[in-house]
Amino acid sequence: MARALGQVINILDPDAIVLGGGLSNLMRLYDHVPKLWGEHVFSDRVVTRFLKNRHGDSSGVRGAAWL
Repeated sequence: MARALGQVINILDPDAIVLGGGLSNLMRLYDHVPKLWGEHVFSDRVVTRFLKNRHGDSSGVRGAAWL
């Protein structure tokens, strides 16, 4: 995951990455992944934040309902 998100940071340079779905319930990802993605980012400094979604693991269903 750190490698994949590192590539996302390389290509899009987002301000934040928000994890959704069932993976958002794995709290250890929010600590470990940002520590590891630096190896895969082509920059000396990474300011992208890695955030938990606000509405739990059913955010996708909520967004679909809004559409």
